[in-house]
Amino acid sequence: MGDDVELAARTTLSGRSLSNPTPRLVVGNEVVIGWHNKISVGSKVVLEDKTYLAGGCHLVGYPGHSLDPEMRAKRLPDTDDQVGDILIKRNVWLGSNVTVLAGVTIGENTVVGAGSVVTKDLPANVLAAGVPAKVIKTLK
Repeated sequence: MGDDVELAARTTLSGRSLSNPTPRLVVGNEVVIGWHNKISVGSKVVLEDKTYLAGGCHLVGYPGHSLDPEMRAKRLPDTDDQVGDILIKRNVWLGSNVTVLAGVTIGENTVVGAGSVVTKDLPANVLAAGVPAKVIKTLK
């Protein structure tokens, strides 16, 4: 954890127990993690400086369940190919209830609209929204 981090109530942090190496959460300086967020670290989640997560966001570095229905029925865990890093670059703002999936990087100064699901990398300096999230416009 960096300096001047705001971590609101009812935030859940979890790490994938089967990961090797151990899951790692890195939080920069002046980061705000709003109310009722969930950060599920598969391998690594990085929140760079001055990142803002509004309420209800979920960073999903691992799903916790296999895609295979027979494995799921046996309550076996996810597999390594379902796990990925999440990198949220400096000055990013995730609106309320945004979901970011494993393997995604969000570029500096990008804003993601409320309720969006980010399934692929987003470039720097854009406004993105939707399910799945797509670039709406470039920000100055």
